[in-house]
Parts: sequence; C-alpha cells; structure tokens
Amino acid sequence: MFAVTRLRVATGDAAALADAVARLLAALAGRPGFRDGEVGRAADDPALWALVTRWDGVGAYRRALSAAEVKIAGAPVWVHAVDEPGVYLTD
Repeated sequence: MFAVTRLRVATGDAAALADAVARLLAALAGRPGFRDGEVGRAADDPALWALVTRWDGVGAYRRALSAAEVKIAGAPVWVHAVDEPGVYLTD
C-alpha cells in the first residue's frame, strides 16, 4: 500500500519543510514495514507538496504513525497537511 499526504506550504517555509520531511522520513525508515518514501512539489503550484510513502500493509503504516519518534518528527510536517484521504491499497 502507499500513502499520499499533500502539504500546503507558504513559499518562505519551503526550506524548513524540506528539513522536517527529511527527519520524518528518517524516523519512518526505522519502522517495520516501511519500504520507501519521497517528497516532491507540484509543477503547477510550488506551494503544494506531496509526501508519498510505501508500506508492507495498512497495519505497518498505522503502527509506524503511533510510534513516539514518528509523532515528534511528523508534527512539523503534518501541520501543513491537506485534510483528505491519503491511504491507497494496491492489488
């Protein structure tokens, strides 16, 4: 499965968000079931970013998000999250 979190970020906050996402990805990398992750900015809207992560399954993803180090690393990222569904199952 994969998760997509879209982030709306003011231009002046882009460098800080990039650093925060790097810390979050490092924390996620230490969790069981994490496969990989990446972040990118929309070509048409530089204030819109997407964080994509891939997991062994929904359970691994949910357990990872409940880990203290992930919550701490994720707080400065998720404050920019667009409120929408973001977990997708692959067949």
